Amino acid sequence: MSQLIEQLQWRYATKKMDASKTVPQDKVDRIVEAARLAPSSSGLHPYEIIVVSNPEVRARIRAAANDQAQITEGSQLLVFAAWDNYTADRINHMFDLHVNARGGTNEGWENYRNMLLKNYPAREAQVNFEHAARQAYIGLGASLIAAAFEQVDSTPMEGFQPAAVDEILHLSARGLRSVALMPLGYRLSGQDWLEPLVKVRRPRSEFVTEVK
Repeated sequence: MSQLIEQLQWRYATKKMDASKTVPQDKVDRIVEAARLAPSSSGLHPYEIIVVSNPEVRARIRAAANDQAQITEGSQLLVFAAWDNYTADRINHMFDLHVNARGGTNEGWENYRNMLLKNYPAREAQVNFEHAARQAYIGLGASLIAAAFEQVDSTPMEGFQPAAVDEILHLSARGLRSVALMPLGYRLSGQDWLEPLVKVRRPRSEFVTEVK
């Protein structure tokens, strides 16, 4: 655990990446796998990750993301895209995955499935999307931590035009909406103004309240 804390001290929201360096595929795979293994509400896992390495596509996304250079200076871009709505098909698919993996079901599990089927699809689509987006952020956090562990630089981004990114990646046709971007790469040491600055967080005394 001390190694993980050291790597979290090492990481920062990298502003200048070395375009000549490429993150190895095995590291990318582990960073993505961390999000796949992250928890989600009711185990529905209501988001997907699009891994964009194509330079031309990343250049188009950069134009829709306030010209943030890390998108093209890094070697991969992770796009976290949430379900645009909860549907019966999507809920049943996830429950069926659980049943198949665990070799059966039970009354309590099926009651829980039916409860979600009754309540989730009946809600407004925007409410469901916002709930799914919050789950995507859990995965984003897991990937940021995994990237630090792998000594890969990354930057979480919200400053982009979701509708434009959705169009570039044809997400609407898949029932997805982009919610966050995460470029992967390696810092260009000595040329990133943020690199030498001390990491600043509120002290534990201001951040943690213990109820005993």
